Amino acid sequence: MSHLTTHVLDGSRGLPAAGVTVRLTDGEGVLVAEGSTDADGRIPDFGPDRLPTGTYHVTFGTGAYFADAGVPTLYPSVTITIAVDADAAHYHVPLLLSPFAYSTYRGS
Repeated sequence: MSHLTTHVLDGSRGLPAAGVTVRLTDGEGVLVAEGSTDADGRIPDFGPDRLPTGTYHVTFGTGAYFADAGVPTLYPSVTITIAVDADAAHYHVPLLLSPFAYSTYRGS
């Protein structure tokens, strides 16, 4: 399993957010992984099996997701910066999304 996974839920619709592009970059901005959420709003195999210790940025393409639905949004993208410990267990970074708000937490 990937060291990092993600899940996007559209709180305004009460449904998983399918088709959201997600990019993982390291602290220098180098692309580590890229994918799109599946029908359940998840990317189960996102990134390598192990990430080196460091700072990473998970960027969600929220603007395109809402544009495809014909919904205006304040956030064309959402970037969550995380600190990864290579020795730590799996990291799950969920995003609860609406056109004008979002939240996140460390999932399991």
